[in-house]
Amino acid sequence: MASTNDLKNGLVLNLDGQLWSVVNFQHVKPGKGGAFVRTTLKNVLSGKVVDKTFNAGVKVDTANVDRREMTYLYYDGNDYVFMEPETFEQVNVNPDVVGDAAKFMLENSQVVVARHEEAPLYVELPASVELVVEHTDPGVQGDRSTGGTKPATLETGAEVQVPLFLNTGDKVKVDPRDGRYLSRVNSK
Repeated sequence: MASTNDLKNGLVLNLDGQLWSVVNFQHVKPGKGGAFVRTTLKNVLSGKVVDKTFNAGVKVDTANVDRREMTYLYYDGNDYVFMEPETFEQVNVNPDVVGDAAKFMLENSQVVVARHEEAPLYVELPASVELVVEHTDPGVQGDRSTGGTKPATLETGAEVQVPLFLNTGDKVKVDPRDGRYLSRVNSK
């Protein structure tokens, strides 16, 4: 249990049996009436974002979420298998929990697996991942005033929009949160 005065970004609350992560909070002391805390909460499982207001000093139930860096090993057809690097403990994670992160995970890559009471909640990738372009059509310059894009299939099977100058075999940096192309990686 914690007080609303102890809220901070990233803290996970257990409200009505659901886990909510604090995205943003603001203590408000109006001229008239009691102080309150205005928060933006994100559902850990569904990703739904809601605004919620608490009276200042009210007790809220916090959830203990264990976030550990793990190595992605393989997909066995039913579950994604991750390994704790220090203890070599393997954890099976359901594809529903992994979600869109699966499109950007390579075997032996480092990810963060968050668990609550040993049940996996979500898989978090780094802010950017480097992947090789498996296939893309050659870029054709045409009549345009700004740079164009074309679809490219990455080595994980994900499809992203890349600039026309990229070719098959190039290594690119991609943001796994939204699948956005960031830059080309020099292979030197």
